[in-house]
Amino acid sequence: MPRVEPQAPPANLNYSTPMAVLPILHVGHPNLRTRASEVPMADLLGPELQQFIDDLVETMHHANGAGLAATQVDRHVRICAIEVKNNPRYPYKPNIPLTVLVNPVLTPIGDARFDNYEGCLSVPNLRGLVKRHAELRVTGWDREGRPLDRIVRGITAGTFQHEVDHLDGKLFLDRVEDSRTLATLDQWKEHHEAGFIENVRAVVARYGS
Repeated sequence: MPRVEPQAPPANLNYSTPMAVLPILHVGHPNLRTRASEVPMADLLGPELQQFIDDLVETMHHANGAGLAATQVDRHVRICAIEVKNNPRYPYKPNIPLTVLVNPVLTPIGDARFDNYEGCLSVPNLRGLVKRHAELRVTGWDREGRPLDRIVRGITAGTFQHEVDHLDGKLFLDRVEDSRTLATLDQWKEHHEAGFIENVRAVVARYGS
């Protein structure tokens, strides 16, 4: 991440411009495999990227995503949005307030991992089992260039890892160790959801999220 001192956001920043729903790339599109570039502070605070962030959040909400990375909408900058609020696609996930990450860096804390059944807006109608770090330090900037430095744990940590993977050109499919865990959504609900929810409860009980 570039070492640039954060600046106060311009007083005229506003987010009142109408937002757009952007097309989401699906697995097989080569641009999903592009590593996104770090965002300079001056670009982040400009109106064009601020509008893009609004559109990214709007697209995530429209698709009922738990998160969305710029790479998924064919924009190769290191920005992603995360929010979980009673999400119908992931009703078992703990809520996460709307968080915009710019130039995020994830640093695992310890060696603990957990099994996480994941889906993705770029991989429609498919779930697969992925091992994720149970605790992370997250550093970077928010949308106004202010430093972020927080610890995330459990299921929430899995969501952060999933989105930042996109910025490195990776999909959850790349992290599935056993292809036999892959399932279409209806088959996952029939055969795997109940057992996985029990696992989620155990993870949340241990890590609080």
